[in-house]
Amino acid sequence: MRLFGIIGYPLGHSFSQKHFTEKFEREQLPDHAYRKFELPDIGLLPELIERERELCGFNVTIPWKVKVMDYLDEIDPVAAEIGAVNTVSVSRRNDRPWLKGFNTDAPAFRESLLRNLAYLPETALVLGTGGASKSVTHTLIDLNIIAIPVSRHPLRGGYTYDDLPGYLISEAGVIINTTPLGMAPATEAMPPIDYSCLREGQLLFDLVYNPPVTAFLRMGEEQGCLTVNGGEMFLIQAQLAWDIWNEQA
Repeated sequence: MRLFGIIGYPLGHSFSQKHFTEKFEREQLPDHAYRKFELPDIGLLPELIERERELCGFNVTIPWKVKVMDYLDEIDPVAAEIGAVNTVSVSRRNDRPWLKGFNTDAPAFRESLLRNLAYLPETALVLGTGGASKSVTHTLIDLNIIAIPVSRHPLRGGYTYDDLPGYLISEAGVIINTTPLGMAPATEAMPPIDYSCLREGQLLFDLVYNPPVTAFLRMGEEQGCLTVNGGEMFLIQAQLAWDIWNEQA
């Protein structure tokens, strides 16, 4: 049996198990399985690895994309530069597990973003400062887009939601929600920005894909913005993860 899975907490929102289970059925891989592993504490990861001896790889989601790096034997240079891991391969060396971390969020976000932009804007607002935001910011900088971080807490080179000027909201070509706000089951939650400052033609990109139209995206649609959810990005990164697991096998 080749076992794969996802770690995070909670995992009720995740489509990963459904996606990979259907993939295995469609591609006639009866010796493959994918499971959810809810970890309220990342310190439980070594115990999970020891218990699940058939585990070949796993995805990492909120809130462990940064802290999981402390438990890895090797980190891909790009993931190390970004400072976040969302895909891990598990192999055996001298009969002990060897965990290598990768980041597929950044290339998946890049591909989905470019598919939905007519041109590259000068600035982008990045809502949130967690693991996903690191991948987004890395990609924006690589595309020569000025990334302006927005957080609940004061941070260097960015703004809190309370002191974010309206003109920056209006000027930004792209506004990206990297937080879990609006994710099922709390679907009415959304980042606390001044939505009246949005303008027609801006792109609002929400990394959340469940529900397909979040409150954040709905507010953007009401202001004439273009909107994209994280569904396309999810599919791209899932394929990248699958490629990594098979390359590392």
